[in-house]
Parts: sequence; structure tokens; C-alpha cells
Amino acid sequence: MKISLFYLLVFCSSLVACQDTNEERYLFFLHNRFLEDHELNEKHPEYGRTEYTEIRTQFENSGFTVISEKRNPNTNARTYALYVVRQIDSLLNFGTAPDKITVVGTSKGGYIAQYVSTLAENSDLNFVFIASFRTSDLENIPEINYCGNILTIYEKSDPFGVSALARKKTSTCTINHFKEIELNTKMGHGFLFKPLDEWIEPTIKWANGDYNFD
Repeated sequence: MKISLFYLLVFCSSLVACQDTNEERYLFFLHNRFLEDHELNEKHPEYGRTEYTEIRTQFENSGFTVISEKRNPNTNARTYALYVVRQIDSLLNFGTAPDKITVVGTSKGGYIAQYVSTLAENSDLNFVFIASFRTSDLENIPEINYCGNILTIYEKSDPFGVSALARKKTSTCTINHFKEIELNTKMGHGFLFKPLDEWIEPTIKWANGDYNFD
């Protein structure tokens, strides 16, 4: 992520260049916990390898400037979210419209993304939370407050992700657009380890500002 932001700072060293970046769409991708604790080529005993590079490539090939990195083990979700908020603030200060910035998170990355939504308090930012809500979160993480254009995606066979409508109801910030998708891949939590069209395609649509897709 630091490399991407350094590139952006250099690219925006002139007014003309910064104006060009206003037309770009930025996508922050926050990966799952398994990859945080393991190397890129290590395999989960049940779900296989986290295809992080392939997922990034899918987003890049769809025209997004992807800002992402492999996190250190035991990363604190709220602390890292503050780090991402600072990156977003930099983009906004360069003149990027908030609706051209999307934060996508899978599993633990989705929880970090929820903290970003809470801390940024910008109702025009886009967020995609994937397999990152359980009903017990309302009691265990009461400080989460959805804010922005929110897409949640969960898998029917996955015990670590269910409908987040309950969280939406407790959130007090403006949510201009909200959509929820239940998948049925029968892959359990492993569905997010791969760049499946089932979650990649709606994420791309959301990040492109298509909030009314079927």
C-alpha cells in the first residue's frame, strides 16, 4: 500500500496530473485473516491457498487503481482502519470524489472495512463487506456504525457470515445505498479465498457506482 501511495504522491506533483487522477476509481482491498498469518503460497487445510494476487489482478483488469498490501500478523483492526482512513483522506485532498473510492474487505478484512466506514464518516464512500458479520457482533463490537454506500455479501453455507441487516438498523449515519447478497456456492468460508465471479462481479459493479444492479 505504501508503494501505491508514494506513486500517487509523485503522480500528483503537478496540477494537471492531479486533475487526471480525479477520473480514476480507487479500490482498497483488505484480505482475510489467514493470509495475515501465513505466506502467500501457504494453503489453508480446508480451503486451500488465499488467491490474493489473482483477486488483485481481477480488480486491476477491471480498471481500478488497487491499493492493497499483505498485513502483518495480529494486526489490530481498528488501528489498521485508521491507517486506511488516512490514505482515503489523502485521495480526497487530491480532489478524488468520495464515490470513486471503494473499500472492499473479506473476512477480517471486512471487519477492518467496517471500522473504516465508521471512522471515515463519509456517506459518499463505497464499501463492500464480505463474510464479515455475525449477530453476536452487535454485542461484541457495538461501536461499528455503517456509513456510506454499503454492499454486504455472505455465503449461505458459511457460519462466519450472515445477513447484516441488523447492523444496518443500529447504524445512525446516512446510508444512501444498501444492498445485500446471499450466495449459495456451498464452499463455506472458502468462497472468499478465490476470485469467484459470484462476489467479484457485484463488487466491481458497486465500485463503479452501479447501485441498482440485479
